[in-house]
Amino acid sequence: MPTVTTAATELPITRSCPYAPPAEHRKLREEAPISKVTLPSGAEVWALTRHEDVRAVLNDPRFSSDRANPNFPLLLLNGQRRALRFRPSLISMDPPEHGPARRAVVGEFTVKRMAALRPRIQEIVDQHIDAILAGPRPADLVQALSLPVPSLVICELLGVPYADHDFFQTRSAKLLNRTTPADERIAAVDELRDYLDALITRKETEPGDDLLTRQLEKTGDREELVSLAFLLLIAGHETTANMISLGTMTLLEHPEALAAIREDRSRTPKAVEELLRYFTIAEFATSRVATEDVEIGGVLIRKGEGVIGLGNTANRDPDVFANPDDLDVERGARHHIAFGFGPHQCLGQNLARMELEIVFNTLFERIPGLRLEKPSGELSFKDDANVYGLYELPVTW
Repeated sequence: MPTVTTAATELPITRSCPYAPPAEHRKLREEAPISKVTLPSGAEVWALTRHEDVRAVLNDPRFSSDRANPNFPLLLLNGQRRALRFRPSLISMDPPEHGPARRAVVGEFTVKRMAALRPRIQEIVDQHIDAILAGPRPADLVQALSLPVPSLVICELLGVPYADHDFFQTRSAKLLNRTTPADERIAAVDELRDYLDALITRKETEPGDDLLTRQLEKTGDREELVSLAFLLLIAGHETTANMISLGTMTLLEHPEALAAIREDRSRTPKAVEELLRYFTIAEFATSRVATEDVEIGGVLIRKGEGVIGLGNTANRDPDVFANPDDLDVERGARHHIAFGFGPHQCLGQNLARMELEIVFNTLFERIPGLRLEKPSGELSFKDDANVYGLYELPVTW
């Protein structure tokens, strides 16, 4: 029977090293892999740290994704509860509603449809690298490449005017930052919802060749589409942007790994998977609440109890990944949970993989002398955000 600790540990915990999960997470996995922890909201919930246990919960219908459940383990009540006034998005749905809602949009993210986007994504990446090469040194790669590329891609996919990128980027950053005051968080939610509602209303009379128009024609439900757009717009640029920055930093500080993909582009997809596993930028794989008594890993989780999966620790589980703390770009371990697992696995994972592959191949080919302006230990990391990343990445060549 596994050891179970009390709720002495408080989450979230700041990483002491940018390349590793917090030491406290590792200690939990080694000493008490299923433990009670305390969230900033004051709620006591179960934290899962092993790969097998996290996947088990994410694939078990007895664990609900319904954020309207009063026992659902929200990190922050203010602002997150505010969003519950709106129609639930995909990540908040349970069966039987979730299946049809996901099937209605999953066709937008197939491997075939993503492959059709490849030339345009390549063009976007090349344009931004042209601007970097023509601009001053050092350049901040976050502002020059990491953030604008996925933002422009998701805008074109959804049918959101890229001219409005400052508006939605500043508001999504507030929502993801744990230190944002409650009133600002609530305002950010309302402003983004109002913006998307107005955009979708315009598409009723001015349709385009984009995801939102196609979904509007399918469902005709504007409220449901606003919730979907809210989810995709934020998730579609924030996560990939942070992985571009972190991946570039890591490859520049691991020259043997960079040399491997420079010598053979066919290695880049494996390197992308390894970087996704290595960082697991969403500390919490996701959250759930038990709808009945369930035993996970030998521990009984009672009906109504909240559960959080510590994805960054699960993706360093030595029972699943040999030498998990080593960056091995030949590993090719696609069974990581950086994109979640089960019915709610990330819709946009094929898009994210392709963007990362194109960016890394193009960036290091076109700027072979690229280097960090200062070492990673002097960089500013997003220790205060729910999605890990870098605030800036000064580079030169």
